[in-house]
Parts: sequence; C-alpha cells; structure tokens
Amino acid sequence: MPRAVAINVGANTNAPGRRGPIYPDGSFEFVPIPESEPVRESASVPTYADLDLDADVPEGALDEPVHLDPEFAEYPECEAYTYGDPHGVKARPLSELSAGDYVFFYATLTARGDPDRGWIAPDWGAYLVGQFRLARDPVSGEAYADLPADDRAAFATNAHCKRAEFDAAVLLAGEQAASGLYETAVPLSSARAGAEANRIVTELSSDSGKGPWWRRPMRFGPAETADVLALIEDGYEPPA
Repeated sequence: MPRAVAINVGANTNAPGRRGPIYPDGSFEFVPIPESEPVRESASVPTYADLDLDADVPEGALDEPVHLDPEFAEYPECEAYTYGDPHGVKARPLSELSAGDYVFFYATLTARGDPDRGWIAPDWGAYLVGQFRLARDPVSGEAYADLPADDRAAFATNAHCKRAEFDAAVLLAGEQAASGLYETAVPLSSARAGAEANRIVTELSSDSGKGPWWRRPMRFGPAETADVLALIEDGYEPPA
C-alpha cells in the first residue's frame, strides 16, 4: 500500500510577496515562487506575466522569471509532472518514498470573497492543491548525473535542471494518470484560523500541528494515505 509525504510549495508573503487566492467555491489558483538562481542561456523560463494569472502578483514582480516547481503538465508553460528540491528538510523524506507512493503538495492561500464552503479559513490557510503518484523511485542529485540520456530527459523541463548549476538533492517524476493539480483545494487549516491545523494534520499525518506546521513536511502511513486520497476524491467535510 502506498505511503505519502506532503510538502509546502508555491507563492507566499515573502516570495513574491503575496499568496495565491482561494475562491468562495473552494477553487484556487496556484502561483509559483520567483526563480532565485541564474538559469542556463538555452533554458526557456517564463515570467509571471507569461502565466497570465488572475492572482494579484506584485506589479514589480510581473517580469520576474518563475520557478515552476512542482511542474504540472496541465499548468501554463509546463510539459510534465516533475519536482526537484535542494533542501535536506524536504529531500530526506521524499527520498524515502518509492514508485507508486504519493507526494501531496500544499500551499498557503488567501481567501478571496465570502466563502461558500464552510471549511475555508478566514484570511489565509494551508490547503492541499495537487499530487504526484511517483512513476519511478526518487532520483538523488548524485544519481541524476549518471542516468542514461533517456532517463535524464524525463526531468529536462524541471526548474532545477534549467539552472546554470544543477542543485537538486532529489528529483521526482509523477505518473500521468494519477498526478495533477486539484480543481478544489483540500484544507489542512481549520475553518477558524489558518494557523490552526485540522484533523488531516493532527490525526493522519506525522505532524503535531503545533508551531509553524504549515511550513513542514508531513509523512502519511499507508492507511492514512488511503484516508487522504478518499478525502480528495469525495470532498472534504469538516466534522460536525
């Protein structure tokens, strides 16, 4: 049975200065962070303006290149399902996964308008926004250099592979059939406050829900992963 790890991704109040929006019906717009490192001259890297987002990106950031990671094939300027990370705090738990396991991506989002869904947190909250089911075992940064050309090509469009200096400690590839952005977000925050974790965090994940839990990786065992997948499939409903 598959296991899972959930990690925080996407725009925040530090980069580029605003979070992506969540709308009254629970739909949302995923906004990537800016690209912070030089990229190869031959690499094609879009700007925020190229993405034609509905989100309120700071005006001064519109011409900044974006770090499209995770890469979702259905997202503008993307071609595949890939993710790379240079930081050990995320790379270590991700490296422990295997083909067939899941990665859940969550982002902090700002509420826009009066919510129709009772689980949307006031002001901001943390929400699951997409997933990968891994098509292969994670690839370490060291192993990537020794991959056959055909295997390396699977990661060619990943943002870390476009950097002038490759820096990923782990690379992931998602299955086409079971990876993608969600149409409706799944809350990790309670309906009372963004900083208050709900039962997905406190009862199903490895995290205590104390402190800045919305920045930390969360592990899910096989049974808990099945529960989260069911919530994603059926729609989250807060406990009565």
